[in-house]
Amino acid sequence: MPKINGNEIKPGLVIEHDGGLWAAVKVNHVKPGKGGAFAQVELKNLRDGRKLNERFRSEDKVEEVRLDRKDQQFLYETDGKLVFMDSETYEQTELDADLLGDRRPFLQDGMMATVQYYGEEALSVALPQKVTCKVVETEPVLNGQTAAKSFKPAVLDNGIRIMVPPFIGTDEDIIVNTELFAYSERA
Repeated sequence: MPKINGNEIKPGLVIEHDGGLWAAVKVNHVKPGKGGAFAQVELKNLRDGRKLNERFRSEDKVEEVRLDRKDQQFLYETDGKLVFMDSETYEQTELDADLLGDRRPFLQDGMMATVQYYGEEALSVALPQKVTCKVVETEPVLNGQTAAKSFKPAVLDNGIRIMVPPFIGTDEDIIVNTELFAYSERA
C-alpha cells in the first residue's frame, strides 16, 4: 500500500491507522502561528463505525488503502442483513443494514448499488446519488405559488420527510438526492 504524507489526507480517503481501516470524514488543515502545520482529521472506522479525531503533521506517514468497488444488485433484507448479488458471478453478499444508516429507506428492491471491498471483506455500500420516490402526503397545490422560493413538507413512499416546491402534489414521482435528503427535480 502506498504511503502518503499526513497533510495529503482528503475527505473520503481510506487509510490504515492503529491496526484498523479508517475513512477520513472531515479534514481541517491548520497553520498555527507557532509550530508546524497539521491536518485535524475526523476518522470513521469502516468495520465498527467508531469515530476518532486525529492530528497528522506533514512529516507523518500514513498508508492509503485502495478499496475494490463492485456494482451489485440489492435483492432483499433478512434479519438486519442486506443481501446483494454480483451481476457477473451471481455470488451473493450479506451486509449489515446499519452500514447505510439513515439512508436505508432509499434502498429499493432491484436497485444497483456500489459495494466496497477490502480483499474479500465487504465494508460499505454507496447508493445512487439520485433516487425516484413517490410523494404520498403533502399540502395541496395552490395556484399562483409556482414561482415562489418557498418549500412545503412532504412524506415519501419510504417514510422519509423532505421539503418540496409548492407545485408538487400527492402521488407525484420526484427525484431525491440521497446524500442531501433533498428534492432534486420531477421524475
